[in-house]
Amino acid sequence: MVNQKQTVAEIGFTHEDFAALLDKYDYHFSPGDTVAGTVFSIEPRGALIDIGAKTAAYIPIQEMSINRVDSPEEVLQSNETREFFILTDENEDGQLTLSIRRIEYMRAWERVRQLQTEDATVRSNVFATNRGGALVRIEGLRGFIPGSHISTRKPKEDLVGEELPLKFLEVDEDRNRLVLSHRRALVERKMNRLEVGEVVIGTVRGIKPYGAFIDIGGVSGLLHISEISHDHIDTPHSVFNVNDEVKVMIIDLDAERGRISLSTKQLEPEPGDMIKNRDLVYDKAEEMAAKYREQMLAKQQGIPLEETEAVEEEIPAATEEEIPAAIDEE
Repeated sequence: MVNQKQTVAEIGFTHEDFAALLDKYDYHFSPGDTVAGTVFSIEPRGALIDIGAKTAAYIPIQEMSINRVDSPEEVLQSNETREFFILTDENEDGQLTLSIRRIEYMRAWERVRQLQTEDATVRSNVFATNRGGALVRIEGLRGFIPGSHISTRKPKEDLVGEELPLKFLEVDEDRNRLVLSHRRALVERKMNRLEVGEVVIGTVRGIKPYGAFIDIGGVSGLLHISEISHDHIDTPHSVFNVNDEVKVMIIDLDAERGRISLSTKQLEPEPGDMIKNRDLVYDKAEEMAAKYREQMLAKQQGIPLEETEAVEEEIPAATEEEIPAAIDEE
């Protein structure tokens, strides 16, 4: 007969053996890992989370959300299981520090990169302003609108609390830079209603050595000096004055840069008519624009129109500083 005590001794193990076995199969947690955890104790400024480690992990209140949190109960509930980001390694007590904010932060950057790729228009409320511009939140991330990209007659301070349509200018997670444009969003909305070859009536709002800025229903378009007339012009001031009402034709729409290029040269029945007989140009504008559109269509179809083909001239781009806000809000 086999001795029962001897058999137990041969197959049994001590508490030390059991602890060693736990160590052998214990998970190794490292900062940067994402793990599942269950809330089992909520404290005034944080919570203890069971992630399967020997010691409960801890999440401080400032790491519970990308947004401001006043109490842990706004985010967590007892016995709730969810994902946590391991923020720091074990402290002297063997406790890990967790974060939800970091997960939301990474997903927010991923989302805004996707929105930028789609060239999406987003809307957000202004929560603060400073000398340089205005501050908004996009997907929980703080974004900046430079003053030159805010298109409104209101003082910046009065924009706090107002919702604005916005386009992305810069999305750089490494530098923590999220820059947006109110002007581009409004320009795009206006430009969607315009067409190349369309004749519009506008008002001269500014004159520079290189051309005139024409307001066409809230959108600022550039009538470059080379597009005023077929005849040579020394300066746009010799043809236009600020507040003049003009008829112009749209020759280019650049939604990405928020630029509209205009022409009166293409509306001249005879070269130099913008200087000699401007009223005739305006009277014949629709007729000349129709011919221009026919030429452009023929050109696209590969039909030669040597006698009437417009000579394309390179128009130097004005710098960002030279171009005023493109739109005033309706």
